[in-house]
Amino acid sequence: MKSEHNRPLSPHLQVYKPQLTSVLSITHRMTGVFLSLASLVGAYWLVALARGPEAYAAAADRLGSGLVRVLLMAISFSFFYHLCNGIRHLFWDAGYGFEIRQAYASGWTVVVLSLALTVALWALVFAGAAG
Repeated sequence: MKSEHNRPLSPHLQVYKPQLTSVLSITHRMTGVFLSLASLVGAYWLVALARGPEAYAAAADRLGSGLVRVLLMAISFSFFYHLCNGIRHLFWDAGYGFEIRQAYASGWTVVVLSLALTVALWALVFAGAAG
């Protein structure tokens, strides 16, 4: 890419078009950080469980609100995405899946499988809550 004075631009000034592999890599890192922060929700639940029935009932009431359920859905998607993409990276560590077509196929598989596992989990959660 050239500037208006016909001089080459520095690479960091050029427009970078994100690719699936880079987006998935960044998302993997973001879900890892998000899961680390979200572990505080799990710690809160465990502390409430250890403190007895009253504390647990209060925690269950807080964790059952609509906004927190959306957060829990995001946490579960992050978990499944991080897990599936981590397995993908293990295959890469073993030397498999480096071809562009394989990398894209495995990337889309990670996205679809993460979404499917999240939907399946929450279908079970809501089915259990209804019955």
